[in-house]
Amino acid sequence: MGFDRDQRRTIPHSDYRKCATHGHLHQAIGHMVRLDRRRARRYRARSRCQVHRPRCRPSMSRLEAFPPITAASAHTLILGSMPGAASLAAGQYYAHPRNLFWPIIEAVLGIDARQPYAERTRQLAALGFALWDVLAACRRPGSLDARIDRDSMELNDFATFLREHRHVARVFFNGGTAERLFRRHVAPALAGHGPLAMARLPSTSPANASVPYDAKLAAWRRIAA
Repeated sequence: MGFDRDQRRTIPHSDYRKCATHGHLHQAIGHMVRLDRRRARRYRARSRCQVHRPRCRPSMSRLEAFPPITAASAHTLILGSMPGAASLAAGQYYAHPRNLFWPIIEAVLGIDARQPYAERTRQLAALGFALWDVLAACRRPGSLDARIDRDSMELNDFATFLREHRHVARVFFNGGTAERLFRRHVAPALAGHGPLAMARLPSTSPANASVPYDAKLAAWRRIAA
């Protein structure tokens, strides 16, 4: 008695030899061929997914930095790399509650960090300090400089800024990323401005927790010299 169609579809692998022994060799071979073809199709489908479908990257919105805090009499420029997520959300430089920038400015320049942001920035500009970032825009998930998409970086217009602020003679960098970006992408095009004294200071970001507050404060006292 032969196998019907449904029985042929459900022959287990262990029964192939049994089927052949009972004279059902053609049915067993046909089942193996169909099984192998289905496996091959599934394998090819998985291969196409892995090879031809690029891994999806999370979409990143374009982030825009702030205009500079400055006055015509500015003599010192303090540069970060790009505002973090907390600063962008607040619309303020160094708005993260654990960023030490404003506490250090209070200790070094006497500007009360508890004052409203507008008053702090007004006093900072009145003392001759300009506050800005190297990047005008970029794409970056989170706040870490290491996550900045290098292909998306847009630089601020320092040539115009320095033409309008002829008294700026010093540039201090709030962290290593700001210094690297400025020296590599900005400084070579500023030969006509005149000499700029440039120095890197330890980042005031909470991500730079390995440097103790006292060490950061001692280094930042240079801006008042």
